Amino acid sequence: MKFEHNTFGKRMKTMLHVDFRRMFTQPLLYIMVGTCLVIPILILVMTTMMDGSVSVNPQTGVETVIEGFDSTWQIIAVNSADYNPMAMDMTTMCNINLLYFFAAVLVGCFVAADFRSGYAKNLFTVRARKTDYVISKTLACFVGGALMILAFFIGTMLGGAISGLSFELGAAGISGLIMCMISKILLIGAVVPLYLLWSVIAKQKLWLSLVGSLMSSMLLFMMIPMLTPLDSTIMNVILCGAGAVLFSLGLGAVSNAILKKTSLV
Repeated sequence: MKFEHNTFGKRMKTMLHVDFRRMFTQPLLYIMVGTCLVIPILILVMTTMMDGSVSVNPQTGVETVIEGFDSTWQIIAVNSADYNPMAMDMTTMCNINLLYFFAAVLVGCFVAADFRSGYAKNLFTVRARKTDYVISKTLACFVGGALMILAFFIGTMLGGAISGLSFELGAAGISGLIMCMISKILLIGAVVPLYLLWSVIAKQKLWLSLVGSLMSSMLLFMMIPMLTPLDSTIMNVILCGAGAVLFSLGLGAVSNAILKKTSLV
């Protein structure tokens, strides 16, 4: 009798099939993708309605003029020359980069459910390899994060049309916008391994995973606009892709080591 050799490719195919089936049959992904679709519509419509209105601080009497978006694409990114890292106004904070925090919730909930339900313990009991688990979870969550980015982009176009904002790209052009979106999607591949690391540390403790992931995200938040401006080029794509690969290999190895050395409960 010949026993079929369980190769890496076959193990990964099985693991990915299970992870994608679990991801696309749970309501979490659809809730988050739907939220990412609605958020830009609400932001663009509300900020356009409030643009130019004045608010007065009742204690100091200081008047503040609320400024909305000048262009639809401002909620996606601005040109590298226009980016101000010190600006903390509404238009610089309420944009697509918030989705990198949302991705932390997706990864944390997905992994915590594995340990809380006993799925992870049963999986590793039947000699499934920790490395396969880390790779499969990274790829599945990357796809989930990419869908959130695409949903936000669709919502941006709908919100811009409803609010009547300009769709002019200026010097960036359509190529810059395409490179910008590709860079942002690839950057999801850099943050997912970081969130996965916190998730395997926290295991079923979702709150710990979210605290660690969100704190780490704050350190990277200021770098995202510089890496993915509206006038992105192929160099931005290469940098974000290289970052995704390096983070996946490095942090993935750490996550694998933690799974091997710690208890699964």
